[in-house]
Amino acid sequence: MRRSRQILLGTALSLLGVGSALADGIILDGVSAYTIGRGGTNLGFADNGSILHDNPAAMGQIESDGMFQLGATGLWTEFQYSDPDNVDVVGQHQFYVLPEISYIRKMSEQWAFGAGIFSPAGFGSIFNLNGPAPFTGPQRYKSFGSLSKLLFGASYTPDDRLSFGATIGPALSFANFEGPYTLQGPGFPGLPTLLDMEVDGFALVWSAGVQYQLTDSTSIGAAYQSRSKIQATGTTSVDTPLGSSSYDTDATITWPQSVGVGVRQQLTSRQVVSMDVIWFDWSAAFDSFDITLTNPSNQAFPDLVEQFPLNWRDTVSTRLGYEYHFDGGQVIRAGYVYHRNPSPANTMTVFIPAALEQAASLGYGWMWREWNINLAYMYSFGSHVYEDDSALIGGDYDNSEHYDQTHAASISFTKLLGPKQGCGCSVPVR
Repeated sequence: MRRSRQILLGTALSLLGVGSALADGIILDGVSAYTIGRGGTNLGFADNGSILHDNPAAMGQIESDGMFQLGATGLWTEFQYSDPDNVDVVGQHQFYVLPEISYIRKMSEQWAFGAGIFSPAGFGSIFNLNGPAPFTGPQRYKSFGSLSKLLFGASYTPDDRLSFGATIGPALSFANFEGPYTLQGPGFPGLPTLLDMEVDGFALVWSAGVQYQLTDSTSIGAAYQSRSKIQATGTTSVDTPLGSSSYDTDATITWPQSVGVGVRQQLTSRQVVSMDVIWFDWSAAFDSFDITLTNPSNQAFPDLVEQFPLNWRDTVSTRLGYEYHFDGGQVIRAGYVYHRNPSPANTMTVFIPAALEQAASLGYGWMWREWNINLAYMYSFGSHVYEDDSALIGGDYDNSEHYDQTHAASISFTKLLGPKQGCGCSVPVR
């Protein structure tokens, strides 16, 4: 039964999307080609389907009767790690596909509704490293985690300039860690193990937002995203110098809440600039990763409670975007993102690569028949992080160095339903 459930969830994940560190910690800087091309800015816009995820209030401001959007983002990772036993090791390059789909419909001048699937966060890496004693020699370090959401939203527009919106729906999260790991406690701190853990679970998440058309050329937006606290279950196998056992596993996976404000400013009939500022509550979400292991298959092994320290810090992501609209529905985009690395150096590991601080992006869109097609590319990078004395028991990451890069390429197909459909004008859609 458990195996069947894992297969079903694995299939769902392949459809909902998987991810790796792309931007602010392990939160993606944009979930569609529209937003990625302009640096992830979207809180003040109403021109794409991913507003359902970023700011549902914008559904009431779309300049059509509705829209349908389908797209995907391909993510290519480049992670590098070094320590005295592993000099400049490059992790296996991973390619992930993150699909997104949304449908929005205005039912009246006041009410709009939408539904969509998004994959806004994730991480993953594979390294082949020389392990610590007693598991010396080549060892495989593998991790994967994802957050996918199925959202249902509504927007209310009391007048033509002001809209309120909210979403609610289930979130699916999956986590897998495999490789040498020293127990941190409170049970048996310092015990070296080979760990292989797989857990998954669901939680209910929600968001709320507001958008206001300040002038004919200026719109502002604000949105809140709830945390996703998921009580995940699964199995773990543990190998130690004294023997092996498998366990039933309960783990708490918490993805952070966030609050953002943004502005969209139309400079001319062709040019638009935008800025979003988003706070992520990493200190509450990634304080520690708590695991409870019960029902050991080897009766000589006790139950275990494990707390893996992370001690992440809150971040503020500043996103800047630019658009230039040509005749015939063509548009070029550019963007820039900055935020600090949420992970302190002394708790960094190869399992959660998050040493990304900046991103630059480009985008291009055009009309084809009744479809608006958009392409985008984003390069994310950070500084080299040096970890002299790791806070983790066992010293596995003492005197280590981490360097992370990612490349994202995105495409989206958007069909407007109503008067703006097939518009070939140069005036940008809000």
